[in-house]
Amino acid sequence: MDEYIDIMDDLGQPTGRTALKSEAHKNGWYHNTIHLWLFTKQGEILLQQRSHKKVIHPLLWDVSVAGHIDTGESFIEAALRETNEEIGLQLDGENVLKIGVFLHETTYDDGNIQDNEFHQVYISELKVEVSKLIPQKEEVEALKLVSLNEFKILLKHSESNCHFVPSNKTYYKFILKVIKEKLST
Repeated sequence: MDEYIDIMDDLGQPTGRTALKSEAHKNGWYHNTIHLWLFTKQGEILLQQRSHKKVIHPLLWDVSVAGHIDTGESFIEAALRETNEEIGLQLDGENVLKIGVFLHETTYDDGNIQDNEFHQVYISELKVEVSKLIPQKEEVEALKLVSLNEFKILLKHSESNCHFVPSNKTYYKFILKVIKEKLST
């Protein structure tokens, strides 16, 4: 879907401009996205396998829920909307915790896509079984829970196992650290 999004400057400050997502990617304009990582009290993280229909990194495993923030939408509103759209889960905004912002600057598809995104990163506890989630076919190929240790091992061998999005290794390590800390409190 090609929605309108707010355009940021290279420091993440609003420019007052809006554009279609496709235009932002074509022109390398900075914009916000939402990333929500879901975890269980048992120390598992929900991973989403990107749909085979995706242009960027099809069939690789990544964040539980992600998406672009529509023009005028708050980060929390986007997180709740994307979670409902992508996996059929309705969350309460009070149970969603912001843990950081990550700048992601990458060129894809032989230079046709310049992805300059500020990932607004959140975590939340997953309180339902994975079998109750409803993956959105256009976005999500599959869902699975992995233990923190399994995540760490998959990440360690990500260059050879083609499991995760390769450019996100430092980001994934941060996520592991934060969720581990959250589980120990």
